[in-house]
Amino acid sequence: MAASPAPDEATRDAKPDAARKHTPDEAATAPGAVPGEAGGPDQPGSGVRDPREGDRAVIRDALGVGVAVGLSGFAFGVTSAGAGLSVAQTCALSLFVFTGASQFALVGALAAGGAPLTAAVGAFFLSARNAFYGLRLSALLGLRPGARLAAAHWVIDETTAVALAQRSRHAVRLGFTVTGASIFTLWNLTTLCGALGAEALGDTDAWGLDAAGPAVFLALLAPMVRTGVERATAGLAVVLGLGLLPVLPAGVPVLVAALAAPVVLLVHGWALPRGRARKEEADRMEDENVSAQDPHPHRHRMKDENGPGQERQAKKGGSR
Repeated sequence: MAASPAPDEATRDAKPDAARKHTPDEAATAPGAVPGEAGGPDQPGSGVRDPREGDRAVIRDALGVGVAVGLSGFAFGVTSAGAGLSVAQTCALSLFVFTGASQFALVGALAAGGAPLTAAVGAFFLSARNAFYGLRLSALLGLRPGARLAAAHWVIDETTAVALAQRSRHAVRLGFTVTGASIFTLWNLTTLCGALGAEALGDTDAWGLDAAGPAVFLALLAPMVRTGVERATAGLAVVLGLGLLPVLPAGVPVLVAALAAPVVLLVHGWALPRGRARKEEADRMEDENVSAQDPHPHRHRMKDENGPGQERQAKKGGSR
């Protein structure tokens, strides 16, 4: 009589699929899987993240940025009213222009006595960066032409930063929409409040509110200046702007200061290859000096490449 197969072999041969354990990813997608149970998407060790949790995180971050930036509209409203613009003109700028740095640049040039055309040109060049943001966001958002045209009005620094931080198209759209909607709503409301408040106060210069615009502008700019090239560009722009202020009409020094960026980039591009060449030459000369002073340079080379253990092993092999 033939011996019966072992129980484990019989089970494996009879039910190969039932005996095999599912991986967490397979269990999460298996028929009948229940969220919250073993292998479900809500299980801490399953490796599958709940999509609702990701959406809540995106909304939380987007609202944080939106509230922080949207409240700055109050400073713009005060600055614009102090520059001589009416409440209607101030609100129209926030409603139709909707790019904070350019708005502050425009009213700042007007407050300094600059011509409206000069102030508008400076604000236009400052907002040109949004066009480059749009090229990148167009591919990430993947919107239809009609929706793309509407979304273009919300392409600013903050919406671009939040959108680029996401990993999926759904999260990109969600972050962009929540950030844009919150900033647009709060910015326009606080602009109206600031303009009405400044109008009620009367002479804003007497309260020192004329400095609100430059202060907010610097606060927006400071976090962007991080590298040495950016610091050099900002420093040269300040020197050009302040140095030319007494000799050029109001608003023109700001346009001239914009030349600091191409000048610094040109100098940096010329100096960087020369610096690399000098460094490579110094490294080569140092290697030649070490080789001339050391009678056994191959040992150091072996030590650097293989480590102390390999060096000892090489020495033992040589002694044999």
